[in-house]
This record gives sequence, C-alpha cells and structure tokens, in this order.
Amino acid sequence: MVNWRSALALGVAAAFSGSAILSAQGERKLNDLEKKEFQTIVKVVDGPPAGQPTSNDLALTWVKNDLLKAQGNLQYVPFTVSVDTAQVPGKQLALYWRVVDKNPAPASKDDKKKKKNDYAYEDLTMVDLASASGVANIHRSFTVPPGTYEVTLVAKEPPSKDKKAPAPKVALVKQNLEIPNLWSEELATSSVMVATAIEQLAAPLTPQQQAERPYAMGGMEIIPAIGSKFTKQQELSTFMLIYNAKVDATNKPDVTVEYNFYVKQAGAEKFFNKTNPQALNGQTLPPEFDFAAGHQLQSGQGVPLASFPEGDYRLEIKITDKLASKTLTRDVNFSVAGS
Repeated sequence: MVNWRSALALGVAAAFSGSAILSAQGERKLNDLEKKEFQTIVKVVDGPPAGQPTSNDLALTWVKNDLLKAQGNLQYVPFTVSVDTAQVPGKQLALYWRVVDKNPAPASKDDKKKKKNDYAYEDLTMVDLASASGVANIHRSFTVPPGTYEVTLVAKEPPSKDKKAPAPKVALVKQNLEIPNLWSEELATSSVMVATAIEQLAAPLTPQQQAERPYAMGGMEIIPAIGSKFTKQQELSTFMLIYNAKVDATNKPDVTVEYNFYVKQAGAEKFFNKTNPQALNGQTLPPEFDFAAGHQLQSGQGVPLASFPEGDYRLEIKITDKLASKTLTRDVNFSVAGS
C-alpha cells in the first residue's frame, strides 16, 4: 500500500452558503464603479445578435467548477476562470457572470409579471490583479437549483481617465453546465476536489472575502489545484463531502471509503496500489457528530507521489454505505512527471 496522510481531520465542516446574489435577489448593493460597469457589461451580453462572434481580448477561459450542497436545497458551484494579466495593464477587471436556466418550468401568472432579467443567478465583482502575473486564476461561485444551465461570463477593463486611451478590453465566454440534485435521498458526494493545500483559517471570513474565496468553509480553506499534472515531489490531495448516508439508531452513519490507484498503460489500466480504507462510523466519528445538527461527512487524503513512476493514472474512490447497502465510485485522472 502507498503511504498517505489524512488530508484533514475527519469530522465537522460548516454548511456551505453561496456568495450574495446581485440583481436577481438584491442582497448586495453595488458601489458607483460597479454600477457603471454593470450597465456597460449587460449591454455587451445582451447586444450581439445570436450567432455573432464576441471578443475575447483578455484570453478569458473557463477552467473548472465543482459542486456541493448549499443551504435551502440549492447546489453550490464554485468555479475558476483565468485571464492573461499581460492584457490587463491597469491590473483591475470587472468580472460578471449570469446563469440562465435552459429548461425553465412553464411560467405561471405571477412569473409572467417578473422582469425579463430574472435569471437563476447574476453577479458582478471587481478583481484586483496587482499581485498576479502571467495567467491569473479567479475563483467565484453561484447557487442554483438542479438543472441545465448556460453560464455567461464577461471580463472588462474599467474605463481609462485618459480620453485618448483605447477602448477598454472586453472578453465574453459561455459555458454549459448540468447541475444534479444533491438533496435527493440517494447516496451522493460533492465533487472530488484536488487541492494544492488545505489550510486552517485564522479567523472567519467577511462576506466579501468569502465571495472572493469560495473554497473556504467553516474553519478551513481548500486551495484548488489547477490542472491534473503533478511531479514526483508533490502530493495528490483530495477532499470530498459524502451526502445522504443512512444512519443507525444513534444517528451515526456507517460508511467505508476505499482509494485504489490504477496506472494507464498501452490503452489499458493495471492496478497499481491502494491506501488503507477509511471507516466513517460511530467508532471513528466524534461523539457529537449529527447530520441533524448540520454536520457533514467528509473524506480526504494526501498521497505522496515519490513512489509513482512517471505516467498517467486513475484514482478510483469507492464509497460504500453499509447501512443502505449502496455503493458509488468517483474517479480522479492525473499524471506524474519526474520534475
């Protein structure tokens, strides 16, 4: 078996809640600069006729997203986009994202009275890139019910005070997402999040900090890895939450999590190694663990890659709910290089 360390202590993590929603729910007021940028960006999004190409002067790229439960039977979607900071001499951007349900329910009489811009989610934030160089990754989030969505993202430079300066650069990209229902009674998990680090927070985050750092929860913060390539000097650290496990008379689950590694060779897979299974039950969980109190079942490992030969791998994570006699698997594909 490969050597591994627990990525974090198993136990309690605070419930997720999404960042404040702009226009659709009016939970956050915009400052003057944001109001101006919002009006301009909405015209960019709504302006081009269908099928007309849009600009991407900032190399705006959708990198990845994850999926977790949110409060109120919603799904929490932290996501990452990147921009080329060489294209942003002012080191500041307005970032806007709009989430539209592609298959909305038939409109009722009350729905028909709503405004046209009643989207599933809409938000705008100013991004400071002063400390970034090269390709900068930006993390933000949204919360939505399960469904099929189109996410429109716009990055835009603020206008220059110099009237002779070129027009601000603008980038627009779209991303389709299928968001499943994590609030059903079926055994489920969050995304398997691959991290470069899992850090303890010295103090609770402010609402603004939470919006800018959507992978922070409770007293810890996951620093997500970008890409799936690692060196032998690194660790493969994973973290996930396990949902809807059945409980016994003491309100405790009985779940086993197995981590099996497979190496990909000549178009096929071969078992490589595994770690010790993790048991999550009344004997291993804290005595106060209680789903009804909002506690969440979590699993994570940090596996050093020094013993992994260079190549491509698949980590198979098998989750077994013994009380419900249900099993599901999650996969993480990654590669290991010498340096």
